Amino acid sequence: MVSRFAQWTLDVHDVEQMAEFWSAALGYRIDRGEDGTVHLWPPEGGLSVWLQRTDAPKTGKNRDHPDLVVADGDVDAEVARLLALGAKRADVGQNGDEGFTVLADPEGNEFCLLHRRA
Repeated sequence: MVSRFAQWTLDVHDVEQMAEFWSAALGYRIDRGEDGTVHLWPPEGGLSVWLQRTDAPKTGKNRDHPDLVVADGDVDAEVARLLALGAKRADVGQNGDEGFTVLADPEGNEFCLLHRRA
């Protein structure tokens, strides 16, 4: 018996803002819970996203983060689109030779865009 990833859970300060960002970034449907949580569902199954509110501050680099791939392969266009949605470029010590671009969501949670599918 083994375990499989089912969802990515992210603690956030502004659930609505982050739901809008991640839903637009991933093309996921928003499902708002009565308890203030938000579940984001992919259009064709796969890993979902769970957003839950926290008052805890984010300190330092995330110890884990999602790595995303660009469906059509145009990384530059996708970086521009994500920046327009509210992402920011993030420096986590990369040297410029990596096969990914590091960004952060509007609350500073880092994620990577892989330059090619792993």
